[in-house]
Amino acid sequence: CSVPIADVDLEDRKNKLETVQTLKTAKMKRKNSAQSPSARRTKKLKADEETSKASSLESRNNSTETPSTSATWEGGCKKEESEDDFTCSQSPLKKVKTEMCPQGQPVRFPANANNIKEEVEMNWDIVQVLSERTDIELWVCANIIRLFNDDNTIPFIIRYRKELINNLDADSLREVQQTLEELRAVAKKTYNTIQKIKKEGKMSECLLKALLNCKTFEELEHVSAPYKTGSKGTKAQRAKQLGLEGAARTLLENPGDLNLLSYIRPNVKGLSALQDIETGVQHILADMIAKDKDTLDFIRKLCQNRYICIQSSLAKVSSKKVNEKDVDKFLLYQNFSCNIRNIQHHQILAINRGENLKILTVKVNISDGVKNEFCRWCIQNRWRPRGFARPELMKILYNSLDDSFKRLIYPLLCREFRAKLTSDAEKESVMMFGRNLRQLLLTSPVPGRTLMGVDPGYKHGCKLAIISPTSQILHTDVVYLHCGQVVIGNGTACRETEAYFADLDNEKTTLNLRSSNIVSEAGASVYSVSPEANKEMPGLDPNLRSAVSIARRVQDPLAELVKIEPKHIGVGMYQHDVSQTLLKATLDSVVEECVSFVGVDINICSEVLLRHIAGLNANRAKNIIEWREKNGPFINREQLKKVKGLGPKSFQQCAGFIRVNQDYIRTFCSSQQTESAGEMQGVAVASSAGVEVTNEKQSKKKSKTAANAVLKPNPLDQTCIHPESYDIAMRFLSFVGGTLCEIGKPEMQQKINSLLEKEGIEKTAERLPTTVHTLQVIIDGLSQPESFDFRTDFDKPDFKRSIVCLEDLQVGTVLTGKVENATLFGIFVDIGVGRSGLIPIRNVTEAKLSKTKKRRSLGLGPGERVEVRVLNIDIPRSRITLDLIRVL
Repeated sequence: CSVPIADVDLEDRKNKLETVQTLKTAKMKRKNSAQSPSARRTKKLKADEETSKASSLESRNNSTETPSTSATWEGGCKKEESEDDFTCSQSPLKKVKTEMCPQGQPVRFPANANNIKEEVEMNWDIVQVLSERTDIELWVCANIIRLFNDDNTIPFIIRYRKELINNLDADSLREVQQTLEELRAVAKKTYNTIQKIKKEGKMSECLLKALLNCKTFEELEHVSAPYKTGSKGTKAQRAKQLGLEGAARTLLENPGDLNLLSYIRPNVKGLSALQDIETGVQHILADMIAKDKDTLDFIRKLCQNRYICIQSSLAKVSSKKVNEKDVDKFLLYQNFSCNIRNIQHHQILAINRGENLKILTVKVNISDGVKNEFCRWCIQNRWRPRGFARPELMKILYNSLDDSFKRLIYPLLCREFRAKLTSDAEKESVMMFGRNLRQLLLTSPVPGRTLMGVDPGYKHGCKLAIISPTSQILHTDVVYLHCGQVVIGNGTACRETEAYFADLDNEKTTLNLRSSNIVSEAGASVYSVSPEANKEMPGLDPNLRSAVSIARRVQDPLAELVKIEPKHIGVGMYQHDVSQTLLKATLDSVVEECVSFVGVDINICSEVLLRHIAGLNANRAKNIIEWREKNGPFINREQLKKVKGLGPKSFQQCAGFIRVNQDYIRTFCSSQQTESAGEMQGVAVASSAGVEVTNEKQSKKKSKTAANAVLKPNPLDQTCIHPESYDIAMRFLSFVGGTLCEIGKPEMQQKINSLLEKEGIEKTAERLPTTVHTLQVIIDGLSQPESFDFRTDFDKPDFKRSIVCLEDLQVGTVLTGKVENATLFGIFVDIGVGRSGLIPIRNVTEAKLSKTKKRRSLGLGPGERVEVRVLNIDIPRSRITLDLIRVL
């Protein structure tokens, strides 16, 4: 469909953008904008074979552009030159913002919107493959690639570019990003391999095509292995060196003319007998079959519909070199077999760990039926000779197929299956870690209270730390108690310590303990000895720093937990067995997502918290703090542009997640005006007394005063509305008859509801004009009170006072507890006995989740309160099996 671009008033056009210049500049810059910055600096691979990519994608020749949400579109409709932009199932309503257009002007992209040029051009299209692997529409994948190429962050995309990604959530978008990086890594390694083989003079047209067809590291390794430096060469290569490649091709193309006896050379090893020649031809044919794309595609498709199982057994040498306790941990997998389509992710990770410890032996079993059907297809279709072949030649061909499958194709399939299973298991494990981390970080804070943190222990006693409502350390000790609310770490002796404080409360002591809560102390000891803790709490004993950290985790969990490396927080599964690069990237992304969505007050937040905002890093956060200390508080978001190192792109990414508290700024501005009035009066007196002031100094002072006059607070800076949408927000305010002073107040909500009841959100979005997603962000920003926090409620589980240890439990006992960790095989719950119980994943069903807790996956997250029933108690192994009754 063709949608005309809504024009703006001519005056606005002149102030913002010249149409002709935009078209010319966009066309020139778009040539490189679809690639990453590093791609523009890297030498491109020029392959001899060019494949047509456009035919497999949806044609976008007739797509047009529509207005950006950040521009003021008030004029009539006007047809402009049609150029393609982001690809959508419908015409896109909002454009990505780039370095060239930081204030939200439309950005144009070249024709063939899905055809994205990559750093390395392969024989497959990256958009097509990405769509197939992630099961996401082509146009969405094309948009995601462009958004990431333009250095947009996940929080920014999720909140302000939602319509371009078809409402994907952060986890799905992160998964697409990881798959995209994998494909690019394969392409980059392919490029390096090609250059290396070319340098050694071993490149051929057939080999180049095979390399450019590779989509996985396993395929690339399979094709390139014989050409590695130092390789002795394959059996096929040695046969080719003897001159038998012609015989192999003749067998397929014109078998009637093949005379193997003519190749006999009595004095040459490998050619001295007819059997040697037949074996050489067989090796060449086997190699050709194993590297043929159509053949490999057929066997892979065949395996998808056949029973393929993975088996593990106890290794023969394990009992001699491995501790018996470690062997017992893998009791379930010492005689294990499962269909690869049904095996669970945690089972794959467990098997891999056992194999790495040399406790287990693992193999993939492909049935003989698969091999027989494969050989039959090859003989009848792909590798059928083009003429009549004598029986002895057909025997060579049959032997070649058998040899190719057993020696080359079967190992390749096993590597691919194992790699795919491991990759999926690692990704799911990392994603699970990320979901747990997100839930933990988004625990609701308990601000404005004096808290006492207790790091419990037996030998060294309980370390105590009392902090003020503003997180300042008031007192630290190991014996005395001076607090209003108690927060206890969940380490050694935590239950006994909690019981002691509860007794004090019951005895109505003068301590006035209103409540106590047990929180996870994972990572507290690691943080207490870190340089960050030493800088924040110099001279304080590391043991007491842990107690301070425990108290602050309740006061503001997000602000405290970001100081700790995510992998030390203790909410993961098999975290040491997965790719550490993938783990760190995912967890850092989750932290950035959480900090950004909660938002930070730019004038009071810490440097540590600020560096996790989308678009910022350690250096930019440091520069913001230094600017704040030197120039005073930020009056509005626009002042961020004055910070060193914070360019248009960084401002675009971070601006929507940074808040400017209006009450604080009003107080600051009023005090500044009072001071400036006094200064002006003093200047006037001095001038009248005869102090000479030059015209040059006066002009400088006037310009400085004029600059300061422009600097004034903007109430929209305290909301989640992005500066690029301020014009639309003001227009919407005029629609509802509201003012900036009413932001966050009940009357604003009433006016918005009244308008939406009459017109609906879609019609209102068309009138502005903008997208529904952008309008929803504006509505949220105008409706939410200044102190709004979407984080979950602060709850504490009600532990049974009569049950404090494992021996106190009985089968059938009903308890309440708090989820500590969620894994792929079950949920670990703290029920107050010093050892977490496990709810097997099969016991977590949708019926047991409350309506507010139902989500895409049935998993529960850290911090959620649950009611459970004890199913089994294994005291020797300290294991408790639970059944989920309901989520509280």
